[in-house]
Amino acid sequence: MYLSGSDQQALRGVLGLLARDDCGEREIRERLGHSLLSLLRADQFASFVWNAERGCFGSRVAINMEPANLDTYDQWHQHHDPITFVLQSRRRATRVSEVMSQRALVRTPFFNDFLARDGLYWGLNLHSFDDDHALGDLRIWRCRARGDFGQRETLMLNLIEPAFVGAMQRAQRRAMPASSWTSLSAREQQVARAVREGLTDKGIARRMRVSVPTVRTYLRRIFDKLGIERRSALAQALPMEPH
Repeated sequence: MYLSGSDQQALRGVLGLLARDDCGEREIRERLGHSLLSLLRADQFASFVWNAERGCFGSRVAINMEPANLDTYDQWHQHHDPITFVLQSRRRATRVSEVMSQRALVRTPFFNDFLARDGLYWGLNLHSFDDDHALGDLRIWRCRARGDFGQRETLMLNLIEPAFVGAMQRAQRRAMPASSWTSLSAREQQVARAVREGLTDKGIARRMRVSVPTVRTYLRRIFDKLGIERRSALAQALPMEPH
């Protein structure tokens, strides 16, 4: 892939932004959105975080889109969306036209009642995960006159994705209150340390001489207290053991 000097400079700026450790999750997505509009020669940007428990997208960030129109997405259109869940399943940068032809898309209520209201015509999406936990998505759109995204834009977004994942993971760890660990009981701390060692539920049960369902009960309590949803986040959240 050929990158012009200005493209290389813009890409370095994006990667530099994602290497910083002083931004929260929303700020990362908002700053990245502004950079991607320039880098990918796009017009609109939106980003959401999929909440599997609630079955909806939330925590929205948007650039060059009307808040009132986005409210209709939150309330209605995301539940009648013919493209986003297919794009989400790809787990890589994907042009909207790869999952639905433009001719078919422009005939849908999703396009006419939502996308077209803000001039969104050609789309490129990336949905990032840590295992099965959604970290956030990047939805980049162009107006009709610009033409569809191509291989250049798709490759650059895939190149950026590992840095985006790392930035979001670090931001989540920083957001965890320092007092959360002390809220765990002694048994819950024991389970949490076993998770960091890589033990399975069965292995933890054997070590603690309890049943597997009991271990899973401890894990649910730990996740609730720490505000996390997966084992990898738990391992990252634990304080280091003194030497």
